[in-house]
Amino acid sequence: MSQGNTAVTEQVSAIDPEKLEACTLLEVLNRISGKWAIGILLEASQGPVRFTELERSVAGISRRMLTLTLRNLERDGLLERTVYPTVPPRVEYEATPMARELYGTLSGLVDWAQRHREAIAVAREAYDSQ
Repeated sequence: MSQGNTAVTEQVSAIDPEKLEACTLLEVLNRISGKWAIGILLEASQGPVRFTELERSVAGISRRMLTLTLRNLERDGLLERTVYPTVPPRVEYEATPMARELYGTLSGLVDWAQRHREAIAVAREAYDSQ
């Protein structure tokens, strides 16, 4: 991924629509529901965030997995990566308008999981004890 690639959404809109193969619904859902993607998208939807901030806020993610997930989200047009010409280079990630539209749904999913995690734990325990 080149450091000059800071306008993924503009590049996507410049591609000939006839040459695009549509992503399957399953591919899209797998990308945004991946183990780390939800946390990254929630953080990046709050405004520009740096790599190290994401690394701290997404518990348990390795540097390698964070890098791969960021690249995939950028590739799909959900994140915009901006590189500032400083020494050392400063890189920020921010949710695109398409990802910000998804924010409400992701927040609702997180809220649902928090409200029902105890009930799910009880159900698992009951199932496992059979």
